[in-house]
Amino acid sequence: MSDWAWPDVIAHRCGGALAPENTLAGLGIAARLGCRAVEFDVMLSGDGMPVLIHDETLDRTAARPSQVARLAAAELLATDVGRCFHPAFAGETIPSLDAALQSCKRLGLAANVEIKPASGFEVETGRVVGDFLRKLAPSRCPPVLFSSFSADALAAAAAEAPDIPRGFLADRIGADALLTASQLGCVALNLGGRSLEAEHVAEARNAGLKVLVYTVNSRLDANRLAAWGVAGVFSDRPDLLLVGPLT
Repeated sequence: MSDWAWPDVIAHRCGGALAPENTLAGLGIAARLGCRAVEFDVMLSGDGMPVLIHDETLDRTAARPSQVARLAAAELLATDVGRCFHPAFAGETIPSLDAALQSCKRLGLAANVEIKPASGFEVETGRVVGDFLRKLAPSRCPPVLFSSFSADALAAAAAEAPDIPRGFLADRIGADALLTASQLGCVALNLGGRSLEAEHVAEARNAGLKVLVYTVNSRLDANRLAAWGVAGVFSDRPDLLLVGPLT
């Protein structure tokens, strides 16, 4: 994948099911398990800061009926998203993209930065995230792969940071997904595993794309995908997969 030796197991949303999603605690757990790469979601706060969160609201992760795009960064960064996961993680808050990348750099983790724009903020989110990465000093930046379900967001990020490799996210392979990945200059196609078949992997590879698959939590499934030529899998249970190379 460009000059990046992509590992075959990527911790989903920082630490998978073993920590509050999209948190620094998750990154720490992933590193201790032996992960060499993580994936996390990035959205903009109301005042334009990229922060780690998956949903457009705080209902699920913080039990607060608030819209992320309407809250200032300072309030989001102080929001406890640990307690809803487990009392042991009480006080774990939403991190900024900057803090997450610094942590990845320190822990030796490559980062799949999924650009996850709130509805209507696709281009702006991609632009801000791309601009941030372009300006980030190499000493503070781990290897990064951009990905997104939004072609507009991915294109905007690419315009700001063209040297960062890209992966287009799709539920399943199809002519549209392959065309979009090609038009965006992607190195990877990140696909859902539910309806994936060996011929789909071959089709993507024949188009010059690496295939990364989400979300894979079984060693048996991961080995089957590796045999098909999949380059890596996103997992909520990296602890079950990191017991040797996938075969």
